[in-house]
Amino acid sequence: MIYLELFLSFMRIGLFSIGGGYAAMPLIQNEAVEIHHWLTMTQFADIMTIAEMTPGPIAINSATFVGTQAAGIPGALIATAGCVLPSCIIVLTLAYMYYRFRGLTLIQGILQGLRPAVIAMIASAGLSLIILSIYGQKTLPSDLTQIQIIPILIFIVSLAVLRIRKPDPIKVMASAGAAGIVLFSLF
Repeated sequence: MIYLELFLSFMRIGLFSIGGGYAAMPLIQNEAVEIHHWLTMTQFADIMTIAEMTPGPIAINSATFVGTQAAGIPGALIATAGCVLPSCIIVLTLAYMYYRFRGLTLIQGILQGLRPAVIAMIASAGLSLIILSIYGQKTLPSDLTQIQIIPILIFIVSLAVLRIRKPDPIKVMASAGAAGIVLFSLF
């Protein structure tokens, strides 16, 4: 019975968490903590922290961790499958529709209209990360003079290195992380 509950709960989460893993967090909290009592709120906070730190999508990592906590390894597999299944069905359906109707003018118009929106969404996320890095909060503060200099320096140096020398981005990220550790511990 718990396996069916895990599968259906995470299938709902996978279906309705439009907007990515962060949008799924309230849904996961509702299912895992409030409805089914698989986790306490403290365990949920710990799992969200681990899910954000580990590689991969947050919703899938969370499903795996919640499933493990609720029903061991089989629970992890079932919760993860439930979380992924709606996306797989939607993507396969869209791929089939695109493959079948890609030559239609209507489809080409839709895709051309979506491109600027996708770029805007990526730019918005990037801008949010820049604001968080520079000001230490998600939105612009009322006092814009509270700028943190160290993140700006790391950003400028990293950007310059990426644009001029074109190294492996992983090396730049690792170097920026190391510089952050050193600089933030000194100042």
